[in-house]
Amino acid sequence: MIQLFSEGAYLVDGTTLVKESEAEALKQLTGEVVSKEEASKNTIAYGILRDHNTSGNMEKLQIKFDKLTSHDITFVGIIQTARASGIEKFPVPYVLTNCHNSLCAVGGTINEDDHMFGLTAAKKYGGVYVPPHQAVIHQFAREMLAGGGKMILGSDSHTRYGALGTMAMGEGGPELVKQLLNRTYDINMPGVIGIYLKGKPVKGVGPQDVALAIIGAVFEKGYVNNKVMEFVGPGVSNLSADFRIGVDVMTTETTCLSSIWRTDDKIKEFYEIHGRSEDFKELNPGKVAYYDGIVEVDLDKIKPMIAMPFHPSNTYTIEEVNANLDDILADVEKRALVSLDGAVDYSLRDKVHDGKLYVDQGIIAGCAGGGYENICAAANILKGASIGSDEFTLSVYPASTPIYMELVKNGAVADLMQTGAIVKTAFCGPCFGAGDTPANNAFSIRHSTRNFPNREGSKLQNGQISSVALMDARSIAATAANKGYLTAATDMDVEYKGRKYHFDKTIYENRVFDSHGVADPDTEIQFGPNIKDWPEMVGNIIPYIGGEEEKSEKEPLRIWGKVEDGVIKPATEPVITCQCIRVPVLNGHTAAVFVKFRKNPTKEQLIKALVEFKGLPQELELPSAPKQFIQYLEEDNRPQVTEDVNFEHGMGVSVGRLREDTVYDWKFVGLSHNTVRGAAGGAVLCAETLKAKGYIQAK
Repeated sequence: MIQLFSEGAYLVDGTTLVKESEAEALKQLTGEVVSKEEASKNTIAYGILRDHNTSGNMEKLQIKFDKLTSHDITFVGIIQTARASGIEKFPVPYVLTNCHNSLCAVGGTINEDDHMFGLTAAKKYGGVYVPPHQAVIHQFAREMLAGGGKMILGSDSHTRYGALGTMAMGEGGPELVKQLLNRTYDINMPGVIGIYLKGKPVKGVGPQDVALAIIGAVFEKGYVNNKVMEFVGPGVSNLSADFRIGVDVMTTETTCLSSIWRTDDKIKEFYEIHGRSEDFKELNPGKVAYYDGIVEVDLDKIKPMIAMPFHPSNTYTIEEVNANLDDILADVEKRALVSLDGAVDYSLRDKVHDGKLYVDQGIIAGCAGGGYENICAAANILKGASIGSDEFTLSVYPASTPIYMELVKNGAVADLMQTGAIVKTAFCGPCFGAGDTPANNAFSIRHSTRNFPNREGSKLQNGQISSVALMDARSIAATAANKGYLTAATDMDVEYKGRKYHFDKTIYENRVFDSHGVADPDTEIQFGPNIKDWPEMVGNIIPYIGGEEEKSEKEPLRIWGKVEDGVIKPATEPVITCQCIRVPVLNGHTAAVFVKFRKNPTKEQLIKALVEFKGLPQELELPSAPKQFIQYLEEDNRPQVTEDVNFEHGMGVSVGRLREDTVYDWKFVGLSHNTVRGAAGGAVLCAETLKAKGYIQAK
């Protein structure tokens, strides 16, 4: 079904794979000696990254994105930060969707206050505002933003539009702020893994089945971690645009950096349907392209899949689950002990009725499940059936209002509702626990993106637990037709009608605010009680950061302390006093340090101690550890944030201006990356240390 190559490989003419070790075969096939370095430049990914790189160095990329997108959980903080940094206009198209807190029952006016903030910001700075219920973030981007050879950055992890020829990435808010301030996205050139598709899926197998099969094969091995997944091979042509989109959005769960697909007439038709034929671009790898690895997928052999709780990589075929219920449920319970940390008792054994697994809830939703073809297929399976009047419920969320409208017109919505299913508006809630939370101890099957603990809305701290398994819409519908008993779609004799999609652009023209890039500086931003305007940072500093001074004075003493009876006893010296000031930089903490010693060292001794320092991460040679933790800079004007914050990929510390002091012994300036080193990188190093020390074992 899926094979992972143990070495790199060449793809010749888009069809033939030759392993890196088979140099003679490659020469016979191409008639020439092909270098890996040159062939690496023939991937689709390389070409797109090259076109968006501003550094002039393809090993150290500085990317400028074509478009940006955010939803209502993230855009308030992003725009507030950009405002405080002096933004006057969005430099590229920036779409603000309202699909995350739209229906969350948080009380009061908070949700709509966020939306009004977004609308007025789109007017003031020249953006696009998509009102609640119109579309989930990624469906709107597919319909209205994606373009062949383009790059999009989104503040959501499932920002993936590779099937449409757009390399898209999901990042935290600070990276979008940098783009809004005309800064760059700085990364090393990623590896590229070829996802070679061959064959054609059998009837009843959907995109989620293919995606889960790939995730199950690559996740634990880290095969595509932080790399670009490039979908190639003859099997691509056997998949519709909707099918490719459904596979593509799930690539996030492999831990890859991004994705890209070769494009053809089916993608051209997608753009034509959406009235954007000019945005299509045919993309193919060059005559001979080198990939750092290959995932070979035989689509003919993919079966309906299920990712059991509590991770998308915990995959089985539905056939396996039904044939080995006791063993697989025992394994799920074993894994749950780790995932839930013993917070509650967890078991699915009570879901076994007469040897069959009973499901309490089915959901087809969001950027993964709410596509047109998924819902049409579910309607075909369920036509004339009943989901029953027992515990089992079924909710369907079309990913956009245009999709919903077409499903109404072609009768699919009527077919679904007649069965007892509920069809709702576009909303991402089921993906993160803000909609259709099951009952305690209930088991839900969902065509959505994730099934982590509590992503369905249960609260462990309150003694609640419900759980989610991921499945394709087709098998969810088959289970619903079987009144909640787990059933693969391939077990159903169904005629799939293959209804053609018609996109109604007037829906967005009537409701979506589009500035067309024209800013209105006279617009006043609307702040609700939950949103406080941030002070202007351009030409300004603020002599206060809440909690930072206390933390800076006490945390080092905890690190230098010792553990007694299971409790950290902080050290009592050195005595530290601190004053923290907020300054207008995006990344970097700069410290002016004054220090007094019991025995005063020389300048040479101090510099030697700094640059030769090696801590436990260096001794253990941890993957994320900087080879040199501290560098000393001799120049009078260093360290600088713009020059030095990314030393050792942001994991190192830069020190300069070491001088004798008239009150203390010595003074110097230090600089570190507050997010890469101070937060995320520090956490990664802790995890790597635990693994290296044997405290964390592979499952």
